[in-house]
Amino acid sequence: MRTAVLSGKGGTGKTLLAVNLAAVAKTATYIDCDVEEPNGHLFFKPEDVQEEEVVVKIPQVDKERCNGCRKCVEFCNFNALAYAKELIAFEEICHSCGGCVMVCPEKALTEKERVIGKIQKGTAGHVRIYTGILNTGEPSGVPIIKKLLAEENPEANKRVFIDCPPGSACIVMESIKDADYCILVAEPTLFGVHNLNMAYELVQLLKRPFGVVLNKCLEGENPAKEFCLERNIKILGRIPFDQELGRLNSNARIAAGESEEYAALFADILEAVRREVRHETVADS
Repeated sequence: MRTAVLSGKGGTGKTLLAVNLAAVAKTATYIDCDVEEPNGHLFFKPEDVQEEEVVVKIPQVDKERCNGCRKCVEFCNFNALAYAKELIAFEEICHSCGGCVMVCPEKALTEKERVIGKIQKGTAGHVRIYTGILNTGEPSGVPIIKKLLAEENPEANKRVFIDCPPGSACIVMESIKDADYCILVAEPTLFGVHNLNMAYELVQLLKRPFGVVLNKCLEGENPAKEFCLERNIKILGRIPFDQELGRLNSNARIAAGESEEYAALFADILEAVRREVRHETVADS
């Protein structure tokens, strides 16, 4: 059972929610797909951490063999190859499809490996932690996310929580495309509604079942709540605007492990997700 936690921008509380849901689950895997700025490991402080490099394959040109026919240039939809007196490969925008190697009639192209980041694996109590880390300056974290999500093949009764990158770009789509359920985290402001709508449109596009958790809730008007009510979107729970919760979170402390009140709060949200997933399963059968 894979549950993805996402939001239209950073800072809404998706890591707060994903970390605490994994903490209150009996057995769980936490996967940090926010590969540009992963910080879930700061909360869990995993032990027995193992590292593995993530590589992509890119073209390597044999200038002696290349006759300048430009078939590889014409094939590449991403303009990662150009011919100007000699064949030039732009490694950073190559999507590693291997097509250029296949179409070259002179066998002037082979593939070499380039390291773009790494994956860390560790444990903290009953939680297994997977973290993806993209090297600085790399244009895309999609290959790392693909490898992250292929690492864990959970049993049906095991909870997997995917901490997604912020926004709605390709890296987010890759993170949620195989999720069984998505949780959208929203703030109670007009800006929060704008960002919630981005995530909402994405899960609609990918036809993923979803619900919303309202974070930083205060008494009074809540535009994000109104957004959900107008569209009949399930509100899974509300996290209050709470000074103590903010203090714990800013110090990388897992709130559910510090207070019975917070443990109950996140356990209730997890139970709401379970009910929704059961409902979706029955509806699809």
